[in-house]
Amino acid sequence: MSKDKLPKHIVDAWPEIFKDIELKVVPTQYLHSIVITFENGKVWEIDVQKSLGNKKDVGFEESLENIFKEYEDAIVNVDFRLDVQRVKADIQKRTQVFLKKRK
Repeated sequence: MSKDKLPKHIVDAWPEIFKDIELKVVPTQYLHSIVITFENGKVWEIDVQKSLGNKKDVGFEESLENIFKEYEDAIVNVDFRLDVQRVKADIQKRTQVFLKKRK
């Protein structure tokens, strides 16, 4: 499986759409959480939506980038967890709008 393919549990949530998607970038609005695993076994789970709060500025992204730079040598894995239901709802909504415009 390609490194850019979605994990099986996400594809299983809506296979007819997610099975062919390859990811290069994920907007923070579609992230549920980020789980960072360190060499020493410590695990940090960042609730993305809670961290963003009501403001959608670059402060969160800069903070995340700083964490990755600071702990780069100690990080073993970073798991970006998608809010699949939000992605699904947005795709369905935008598809409906697109199809209405074509009539």
